[in-house]
Amino acid sequence: MKRQIIDTIERYDTIIIHRHVRPDPDAYGSQLGLKTLILDNYPGKKVFAAGDHDFSLDYLGRPDEVAVPLYEGALVIVTDTANTERIDGCHYGKGAELIKIDHHPDDDRYGTIRWVEPDASATSELIYRLFKAGEQSRGWRMSVGAARLLYAGIIGDTGRFLHPSAGPETFLAAAELVSHGFDRPSLHNAMYEMDAPLLRLNGYILQNLKVDNGVGVVKITSETMDEFGVTASDTAKLVGVPGAVKGLVAWVFQVEEEDQIRLRFRSKGPVVNDLARRFGGGGHALAAGASAADWKEAEQAAEALRELCGN
Repeated sequence: MKRQIIDTIERYDTIIIHRHVRPDPDAYGSQLGLKTLILDNYPGKKVFAAGDHDFSLDYLGRPDEVAVPLYEGALVIVTDTANTERIDGCHYGKGAELIKIDHHPDDDRYGTIRWVEPDASATSELIYRLFKAGEQSRGWRMSVGAARLLYAGIIGDTGRFLHPSAGPETFLAAAELVSHGFDRPSLHNAMYEMDAPLLRLNGYILQNLKVDNGVGVVKITSETMDEFGVTASDTAKLVGVPGAVKGLVAWVFQVEEEDQIRLRFRSKGPVVNDLARRFGGGGHALAAGASAADWKEAEQAAEALRELCGN
């Protein structure tokens, strides 16, 4: 599969890479990391990263403005996106060929070429494996920038290697990526360092966490975010906070956005991605996301999580 993807990349002069909406470090790491790798080894190609920018990920880079005519005759690659509904950008189907590279369950089998490995720790780890295949068969090289992006994606999706998905291959990949010499401490600080407003919100979350039979609910309204001076994107750094609470089995973060309530499910055992799909989302067995139209639906999602964990 990796050789087939490399052969396909070599056939196209224009390549457009998409990822999922509401990106996280692995979405940016895999998308921008693949773009950088291709340009490192095929500088004559035109490679674009599509999608809306999330300013909380400025430290990783920014996507490109991609004009619709560029899709004609282009190769389109979608990374880290389980289903077409979550692809950021509506023109991904207008290219000549479509490749899916992902580590979520393959529920939506889109693309002419699909490389999906749900057991991989991150899609950025898959891009690293693609690089190794290219290194062996084509003499690919990796720049410091590409290594930094892929490393960020891996540590983002493994929770700094704490999640069970981080296996031996993950650590071997990380070791080689680190050997390229990027500033690892500053990258970790950018990803996980909390300023004073976030630290105060962290305390608020622990004080106001509602726990019922091992299930926690964190409710963050727009008024709360205004009070603490944070944005909805900022709260992503705090999703793991309830995990330190003894006896907690699973929890849901409910964050009010402009037109919806964003739901982030986390679990220490019960599988939550099927639940997330019921609310228009998806993800991994122990970490998934979805959205609710209003607070009433958000409470329905919390109740569904309680029922799931009670069975």
